[in-house]
Amino acid sequence: MEWQQLEYFRTVAKTEHFTKAAEQLAISQPALSRSVTKLEEELGVHLFDRLGRSVQLNPMGKLFLKRVERALQEIQDGIEEVRQFHDPDAGTVSLAFLMTFGLHILPDLIGKFNRMYPKIEFLLYQNPTTVILPQLQHSEVDLCIVGPVGNQRGLVWHRLIEEELFLYVPADHRLADREAISLREAAGEPFISFKKGYGMRTLTDEFCAQAGFVPRIKFEGDDVATAAGLVSAGLGIALIPAFTGIDAGRIRRLRITGPRCRREIGLAWVEDRRLSPAAERFRSFIIEQFRKQP
Repeated sequence: MEWQQLEYFRTVAKTEHFTKAAEQLAISQPALSRSVTKLEEELGVHLFDRLGRSVQLNPMGKLFLKRVERALQEIQDGIEEVRQFHDPDAGTVSLAFLMTFGLHILPDLIGKFNRMYPKIEFLLYQNPTTVILPQLQHSEVDLCIVGPVGNQRGLVWHRLIEEELFLYVPADHRLADREAISLREAAGEPFISFKKGYGMRTLTDEFCAQAGFVPRIKFEGDDVATAAGLVSAGLGIALIPAFTGIDAGRIRRLRITGPRCRREIGLAWVEDRRLSPAAERFRSFIIEQFRKQP
């Protein structure tokens, strides 16, 4: 059994079509068919159900694919590690992070790190928690910045920061000249929030429940900038972290006296996965940077 056979098998499994897979792999279809058939003979089982020109993984094939993907990822990680050990100040870090975290904190951190290690490159993925955690678990990213991961098996989460959440209202809103309010005072107001499954949407629902009401969600979005834009247009209010770049003439930020509206943000990684030197260097850097903060 050869690495190339496993790569061929995975491509056929993903495309479910020998001709398309052969085109992707830049080999002839007969050569690809022979490779897969030889693999099945070595295993002593069929991995696909043939459906005319198409194929479909059978239960055996699905089980084998999970192991193959893990094995190929380990090999790829090993190749990358060996390359990086030749130059430990180079390499690539893949990082997924919450959409509400990339406004100013993360760019500043990456900028500072990049000045120290200019040859290290970043692959950045800005997504909600529902996408980030599967990315991490499937080894699509080295590290991720998310809220607490709970009892997710095999993941390590290190707390970095606790952020205060504020209520943003239009400049002509009835509450706009207040410096602080109880969240209960916003009951009945139209809320600009995030789609279900997003961490900020979950927190908005939870904090409003603590205040004794269910938020009336008027708009659901993907990012803080959109939410702030809708607030500034007078379309509702939003519970979001502090951020820069707002037009003070169109939007106001109010501190919430109760309930305690804060969120924890941390760095997560797979417990038993060895990080590349570049990713390990960035993990140590970001933990140290937040340790220095008051």
